[in-house]
Amino acid sequence: MSRADEIFIQNMKDILENGFSDKDLPVRPRWEDGTPAHTIKKFGIVNVYDLQEELPILTIRRTAFKSCLDEILWIWQKKSNNIHDLHSHIWDSWADENGSIGKAYGYQLAKKAIYPEGEFDQVDRVLFDLKHNPQSRRIMTNIYNFEDLHEMNLYPCAYSMTFNVTGDTLNGILNQRSNDMLTANNWNVLQYSLLLMMFAQVSGLKAGKLIHVIADAHIYDRHVDLVKEVIAKPQHKAPKLKINPNVKNFYDFKVEDFELIDYEYEKLDKKIPVAV
Repeated sequence: MSRADEIFIQNMKDILENGFSDKDLPVRPRWEDGTPAHTIKKFGIVNVYDLQEELPILTIRRTAFKSCLDEILWIWQKKSNNIHDLHSHIWDSWADENGSIGKAYGYQLAKKAIYPEGEFDQVDRVLFDLKHNPQSRRIMTNIYNFEDLHEMNLYPCAYSMTFNVTGDTLNGILNQRSNDMLTANNWNVLQYSLLLMMFAQVSGLKAGKLIHVIADAHIYDRHVDLVKEVIAKPQHKAPKLKINPNVKNFYDFKVEDFELIDYEYEKLDKKIPVAV
C-alpha cells in the first residue's frame, strides 16, 4: 500500500486522539459564513518520504496532480504572485482586484542579490550551487521575509527549503509553519517532492528523501467527520511517475512533461470547506 497513505492516517489519528483543541480560544480564521474556524492541532510533526521508493501521493483520496504541479511551477519557475498566471482558483480568496497576492511566495523567490559569482535570485542560486558546489551546506531558500509580511495577503505556510547532496543523491527538508492537514498536507508533500525531482534531474542527481517538518499541524472543526471518512477508505498502491528525461533546464519543465501511471484512488464526493 502507499506509504503516503500510512503516514497521513497515522498523523490524522494522532491529532484526533492526542491533539489540542482551541475551541474556547479566540482565533483568526473564519468560515465563509463568518463563524470562527477552530482546530485540533499537534505541534512539531516530522515525516520522511523516500522518493526512490515511491511517489508520495494519497490513494485514500485524490490529490489533483496537474493543479498541484502547476502551482509549484507558478511559485518556483514563474516566480509569480499573480493568480492570472495560475491555471486554478485555489488562490482566489487571497488575491486583490488585480490578481495579486502581495509580496508573497514567487515574489520573494524572484528577489535578486549580488554574489561573488554573479547576480542570482533564490531559485537560481540553488540551481547554481547544485551544479557547481553540491557539497555546500548552505543551499536553501526562505520566503518568510519579515520586512514584507505586512504586504502579503497570506503569510507563507511552506516557507523554507533546505537542499543537501549526499554522493549522487539530492535530499530536502521542507519547513512549514502551519498545515491544514486535510486540505493541503499531501498537496504540499507532493509539490515539494516534484520540485526535488526536477532539481535533481537538471543537476545530474537522483532524488532521495524529503523530510517534512510541520510546526502547527491541524484539523479544522468542520473537517473532523471528513477526516474520519477518508482515513477509513481502502488504500491502493502508489502510482508510478514518468518525467520527460530530455528536460535539462528547470525553466523548461511543463506540466505535460509529467505523467502519472496507474493512479488508483478513492472518491470523496463531498466538498471540503476552506477557512480563510
